[in-house]
Amino acid sequence: MSIEPFGESALLVRLGERVDPLLSARIQSLAAEVNRARESGDGRLGVAVAGYASLLVPFDPTIGDVSGVAAWLRNAIASNSAEAAVEDWPLIEIPVRYGGADGPDLDDVARRLGLTSHKVVEVHGSVTYRVYMLGFSPGFGYLGELPAALELPRRDTPRARVPAGSVAIAGRQTAVYPLPSPGGWHLIGRTDERLWDVSREPPARLSPGQTVRFVSA
Repeated sequence: MSIEPFGESALLVRLGERVDPLLSARIQSLAAEVNRARESGDGRLGVAVAGYASLLVPFDPTIGDVSGVAAWLRNAIASNSAEAAVEDWPLIEIPVRYGGADGPDLDDVARRLGLTSHKVVEVHGSVTYRVYMLGFSPGFGYLGELPAALELPRRDTPRARVPAGSVAIAGRQTAVYPLPSPGGWHLIGRTDERLWDVSREPPARLSPGQTVRFVSA
């Protein structure tokens, strides 16, 4: 574990260097504790931003200093259990149209994995995924862990434009592209769910710590 300055008004907490469900749970639990303290009146603290195994904690240097905020974080980490529950998020189900024009890589994915397309869909929808973090584009949630049977590296040649709502896999993760954007993941389906909507509060449909299942539409 390390706590190090990130510029003049933030600290970066690192609990590890790998993608791991227990590390993710600890990071998200710590983020929830930071945000609860902020909402309860600790004016030093900003909104915590979770990564896979790290947490960015902004602070107001006119109110708090690095050593004081770091000491608070060490105490919070010491009392934080790997099994600590984060907020009681409801399970999110995302309906997906697999294959065809909506999932142009499905058949190729199945061929490369030695599976039928139907089996790829079945395995993809067989587990509950955790939202590890948001990044890449607004509302883009990195979900894991994808079953090992579906593990593939990213495409050799990324697409210049991936349609919004595209459901994709790469490595041991899956995701939904919230907005049209470039992308190098394998597209196996598409959903009409809006993962990013600026008229909604919050705009992102997903948040770190939530759980997601994909349902064939």
